[in-house]
Amino acid sequence: MTQYRRSLTPGSTYFFTVNLSNRRSKLLTSHVEVLRKAFAAVMAAHPFVIDAMVVMPDHLHAVWTMPPDDADYALRWRLIKTRFSRAMPRTERRSVSRMAKGERGIWQRRYWEHEIRDAIDMQRHVDYIHINPVKHGYVARAADWPHSSIHRFIERGDLPCDWACDCEEITMGERA
Repeated sequence: MTQYRRSLTPGSTYFFTVNLSNRRSKLLTSHVEVLRKAFAAVMAAHPFVIDAMVVMPDHLHAVWTMPPDDADYALRWRLIKTRFSRAMPRTERRSVSRMAKGERGIWQRRYWEHEIRDAIDMQRHVDYIHINPVKHGYVARAADWPHSSIHRFIERGDLPCDWACDCEEITMGERA
C-alpha cells in the first residue's frame, strides 16, 4: 500500500480538490444545502476558515486556513464527507472493496491537497477556484455561478462583478 505524505503545518492555508466517485453526478449542486450543513456542523466542532470555495456538480475546490495549533484537515474532510453521505439515499454503486469496509460509494477516497506557499500562490489558487465554473462551461462569467465564494469577494470589493480571465492562464499545471 502506498503511503501518501501530506503537509501538516498547524495554522497553514491549504488548497483542496475533492471529487465524487461518479464524475458524471450532479449530487453536490443538487444537494448543496446538505453540503453547507455538513460544513457548518464540522466547522462548529472543529473550526477552520474557508478562504475561497466553489462547489461544482461532481467536485469542489476550497482554500482553508487552519487554526494556529491545528493541522488536522483530514479529520474535517472525513467528517464533512460522512455527514453529507449519511444524508443521501443509498443508491450509489459500490465496489466490493467498499462494501467489505462498510463504505459508501459517493466520494473518491482520496483528495488533492496543496499547502499555500505565499501570496502569489494564494491568488493563483483563489483565481483557479473562481474561474472553475467558466472553465467547465457551466457559465460564461464566474459571478454567474451560484455556488462560489466569488460573491463574497465581489461584496467585499476585492473583485469587480464582471471579473473574468482567460481559462488557459489558470491551469492545473501552472499552479505547481
